[in-house]
Amino acid sequence: MRRNQLPAIAGTAACALVLTACGGDGGGSGGGEGAEKDTISWMSVVHTPTTPETDGVIESALQDYTGMEIEFQWVPAANADEKINSALASDSLPDLVDLGNITNTTVRQAMTQGQFWEVEEYLSEFDNLSQIPPETIESAKINGTLYGVPKQKPMARYGVLVRQDWLDNLGLEVPHTIEELTEVAIAFAEDDPDGNGKDDTTGFYDREESFQLGFRSLAGYFGAGQRFELNDAGEVIPSFTTDAWKEAMEWYRSLYDKGAINKEFVTLQKQNQYDGIYQGKGGIVVTGLFEARGFYEGGLAADPDTTMEWALINDMTYDDVPRRILTDTNGGMGGWFAIPRSTVETEEELRVVLGFIDSLLDEEPFTLMTNGIEGDHFEFDDDGVVSILDQTKWEQEVQPFASSRPSDLVVTFPSAQPYVDLGNELMEENAEYVVLNPAQSLTSETFDARWSVIEQQANDAYNQYMMGQIDMDQYEATIDALGGEGLDQIVEEFTAAHAEANG
Repeated sequence: MRRNQLPAIAGTAACALVLTACGGDGGGSGGGEGAEKDTISWMSVVHTPTTPETDGVIESALQDYTGMEIEFQWVPAANADEKINSALASDSLPDLVDLGNITNTTVRQAMTQGQFWEVEEYLSEFDNLSQIPPETIESAKINGTLYGVPKQKPMARYGVLVRQDWLDNLGLEVPHTIEELTEVAIAFAEDDPDGNGKDDTTGFYDREESFQLGFRSLAGYFGAGQRFELNDAGEVIPSFTTDAWKEAMEWYRSLYDKGAINKEFVTLQKQNQYDGIYQGKGGIVVTGLFEARGFYEGGLAADPDTTMEWALINDMTYDDVPRRILTDTNGGMGGWFAIPRSTVETEEELRVVLGFIDSLLDEEPFTLMTNGIEGDHFEFDDDGVVSILDQTKWEQEVQPFASSRPSDLVVTFPSAQPYVDLGNELMEENAEYVVLNPAQSLTSETFDARWSVIEQQANDAYNQYMMGQIDMDQYEATIDALGGEGLDQIVEEFTAAHAEANG
């Protein structure tokens, strides 16, 4: 497979973006008919230790491509909420604001109070913005309104990773149903899959975030929703209250009792989980399909003679429940590129900023912000595989821009590591079966005030049930008691908001 040829920088790029005022006497901050906007100020969150040099090679190349002068205001991820909340309070915002924390109450309030442009009606005017999946658009709305361009991610990245070499050693097939997965998990715990003659392996290798991540994804196969779901009565309810969730809990607890899940999982930290996987302690992991590469390379580092191989499974099903996968990326939405009304004052200026975002969704700027400049930061081989020429230089000059891309999905570059290509392929397939969170776009004051405490109590009850400290009746009693602590009010408020947004 060869890469597509990158487009040359168009000499007319500036003409496409620098829009003159239309329809009479409108105009930008320059005032007057024919006023033009040729500069974009951009508050962007950076996830790397250093920020790029002002007017560095990538910034300059992006300016050349878009025809716009870019004034970056880099905000370290560690204090992004603080900086953004302060800018909102003082109304000192640039033209474009990267809002990555979709649960930031201050941001959501600022949106619903009219501080940012509503953009949905304009997206159809642009080649790339008009192609944003409708599921992502819906996931990015607040109470039915889109207040920024959603940052696009894969719709759902999760699946089940199973040690292929262990399956081969035991003469087992790759599982595709929960029943088959159960058989494999028990065999990995009981039948010495690594052939070392020791009782030192288990099936699932889970960690303390089981309730939030691994088990949640498994419960999705049973029919549970992504955090919240719409029941037959039209109510928006937490998934941990449903029969499907509880059925999945009973199944998972039965595996735990058989030794088919690592016994300390409710206290195991992420790095310790990964170390255990590298060392061959467990053979099943519920995680992002992209993790297979890291697990393989970690296993190789732990033991250069490892036989580790992984099967990547994205089509797990249970009983008569249709194939489904819970989104782990907020419905393919990693936040918003929001445009403040206080700085972008007219529709003409709004279209310029939207056109700038649209241009960043082309292949060339995506490549610039991902790999850098060909021949300087990276090169392609004959199969289109990217090789970084100088890792340190790439980390300093290119890597900080990756989190500023409007989409992670513009180009999928082939990899020399087969697990990467397979993982990308399977994650793309997941989009057809994705299950979204209907409450994500809704507003509930009680949720904002009480949810973190309520969810933690549900998490604690889940852990206690898995460890055998309480039974299912006691779990249900704990969940029922949460109704009086705000959960009933949350359901009522979300249900009303859903009815209004979809009325």
